[in-house]
Amino acid sequence: MTELTLADELVRLEPLAADHATELARAAADGDLGQLWYTSVPEPRDVGAYIDAATVGRASGRVIPFAVRDLGQDRVIGSTRFYDIDSNVPRMAIGYTWYARSAQRTHLNSACKRLMLAHAFDAIGCATVEFHTDFRNQQSRLALDRLGAKQDGILRSHQRRPDGTLRDTVCFSILAREWPDVRRTLDLRITRLLASGAPGEHPS
Repeated sequence: MTELTLADELVRLEPLAADHATELARAAADGDLGQLWYTSVPEPRDVGAYIDAATVGRASGRVIPFAVRDLGQDRVIGSTRFYDIDSNVPRMAIGYTWYARSAQRTHLNSACKRLMLAHAFDAIGCATVEFHTDFRNQQSRLALDRLGAKQDGILRSHQRRPDGTLRDTVCFSILAREWPDVRRTLDLRITRLLASGAPGEHPS
């Protein structure tokens, strides 16, 4: 089966592979992102294992991991993925998203979300797309709210963080009938950010 690539004039989501390791490690080192204890950003030295684990997930059919390439600068700036894919509904989640610090608060996260949501709703026909974030990650929660995702609830002591502590997971979702308004929000945000260079939103 051909691996999924999503692209527009701004970004390209490439199937995450071993040959992304050097660029991905450089992105992870931009801002010491591995020190953010409430995220899943790998340390630069651990990028190979991170890619290997994502490849195993892809083989299961429930994960589609990407390297995110900024086409304006032709550089890999981070990673994101579809996961918890359920073809019976159908539904999927978007997450495990992180970017180099120099790519944060720009149009790039909105461009990635627009591509992924369009694939989920327009190409796959998903009934819902979910997002899960650490309760402590206030920036991510605010970004999801601004996107138009609705908070569904909080799963307490739901998962282990990389440092071994337990996290409460905040669950958000977008329904198919809400997608047109969310798309308009993303289109307007991308246009505004490209025109003004104003800060964007934190990844989620």
